[in-house]
Amino acid sequence: MVDRAAPQQKPLTGRVPPEAVRRRAFPALAPGLLERYAAIGDLTPTASDAMDNLGLAGVVPASVLAPQLPAGRLVGQAVTVRNAERPDTVAAAVREGKSRMGEHEAYNLAEPGNVVVIEGLAGVSNLGGQSAMVAHRAGCVGAIVDGGFRDPDTSRGLGFPIWSRGVTPVTGKWRLQTVEINGRVRIAGVSVDAGDLVLADQAGVAFIPYAHAQAVLAEMERIQDGDRRQQRDIAAGIDLRTLAATKYK
Repeated sequence: MVDRAAPQQKPLTGRVPPEAVRRRAFPALAPGLLERYAAIGDLTPTASDAMDNLGLAGVVPASVLAPQLPAGRLVGQAVTVRNAERPDTVAAAVREGKSRMGEHEAYNLAEPGNVVVIEGLAGVSNLGGQSAMVAHRAGCVGAIVDGGFRDPDTSRGLGFPIWSRGVTPVTGKWRLQTVEINGRVRIAGVSVDAGDLVLADQAGVAFIPYAHAQAVLAEMERIQDGDRRQQRDIAAGIDLRTLAATKYK
């Protein structure tokens, strides 16, 4: 069984208009499947090879979305946030005195183990220290931000890993607005839906469509088995001609 029933819907917080919330819940992938993903070495490189073999695109290198804080590996389903530039000026927004950032609604709807995935603005914070604290309290295991974030010391202290385009001191409070929660976002050119699987490590990020999670895992495990056989042969001193002629995967 790949998934479980979607959890019971939670009431909204009102941080964004109700129509901006595309999905309040999505089916969860089976814990055993996520554990098998987490057990794979060279996580995103193996995912990249598997997705190539299956004709799927969805891998972003760390040169684009870098692990900005000390981070190991991340495996979890996406809760998504789409931000856009505010139409008014910063001065006008400050006079209005009302933030239009609504990522807290995603944390409200998140289940423990989910990953925050934000389509955001570059050079502007789409996730700050307090935001990271709320996400962490909700059980989210990390964030992928196509844009900037700030207050890295807070996230570091929480052990809350973030992959993004960079750190910035500039608040998004007066510069962006959240226009959609748990809809489709585009992250570095990759389409991601709420509930899709997110893998991240020091090499980059891989987004695996929910419907393909089982097939990609099977291919990753096949590749890993071949890599292990090849590594054993290398360690055993098998000659290079034999190594080159052997099909491992």
